[in-house]
Amino acid sequence: MLASWYDDQGPAADVLHVGELPDPVPGPGEVRVRVTVSGVNPGDTKKRRGWLGSSMPFPRVIPHSDAAGVIDAVGAGVDVHRVGQRVWVYGAQSYRPSGTAAQYTVVPDHQAAPLPGHLSDELGASLGIPGITAHRTVFADGPVEGQLVLVHGVLGGVGSLAAQLAHWAGATVIATVRRTADLDHVDPAVVSHAVALDTGDPATVIRSYAPRGVDRIIEVALSDNADLDNAVAAQGAVIAAYATRADRTEIPFWPLLFNNVTLRLLGSDDFPAEAKRQAARDLTSAAAVGALTVPVGNRYPLDDIAKAHDHVDAGGGHGRTLVTLPQ
Repeated sequence: MLASWYDDQGPAADVLHVGELPDPVPGPGEVRVRVTVSGVNPGDTKKRRGWLGSSMPFPRVIPHSDAAGVIDAVGAGVDVHRVGQRVWVYGAQSYRPSGTAAQYTVVPDHQAAPLPGHLSDELGASLGIPGITAHRTVFADGPVEGQLVLVHGVLGGVGSLAAQLAHWAGATVIATVRRTADLDHVDPAVVSHAVALDTGDPATVIRSYAPRGVDRIIEVALSDNADLDNAVAAQGAVIAAYATRADRTEIPFWPLLFNNVTLRLLGSDDFPAEAKRQAARDLTSAAAVGALTVPVGNRYPLDDIAKAHDHVDAGGGHGRTLVTLPQ
């Protein structure tokens, strides 16, 4: 099969190779997926770079955890009727050496979720890491129907899906963007009120929409927003943080404590297995009824995978970065 891999960590152009590797064979409980589209996440490029001192987990790594494609072979114990089924894949390179930047990838059966026929491969390849992370931020602490959910960074990959999932589940969504110019890009069908963080007093603006405070805060930059979150959190609120800018993040401890705020930190590779399965079911259901959309930014052929990684490392812009596989 044609695949990309790296044997050492470093800059994309220096360490990513493209060439032929043996076709993988599914083991017991596994399926093999012929990949059409592979999704590139910041976590994929961070692993390749050795972010935070991480080392090579395996002698050789085929990157990327997310994809869409068609099951073409199954291992022992898997229903043979799955062969020919369109699927979206998550977690392919989570604690495993071989991800989706290849014509074939092998994953445990449950990590290949059925992709309804009317949904695109591009959407399927965009649901894995960002979708499951978004689902966990919204639902890890229970239902959100009737609640006020504040989503920071609503134009980002996780933030956008978190807002859509919260809206799908019956919450009222308030969202933030970095700059006033970004407000025009927010979907009013999903977000009831959008606030730009470059305004003079975003906390006061948010409080005008949520006088008693917000029930749940989806946080992409805890080090930047801790004081703002404290100012707008309702009694007993949850701050679900999946990212921060400062490795050692300060928080207003006593005000948050007296407000009985729960701070939940979320690392997607290590979510409970059942939480991932429930996320996959809900993401598929929401997408099937048109409640989830993911804009596609840049698409690259596998031969240009280093450019795709560099694009993500540079910030990625709006929209999902995808790598297409030859069929």
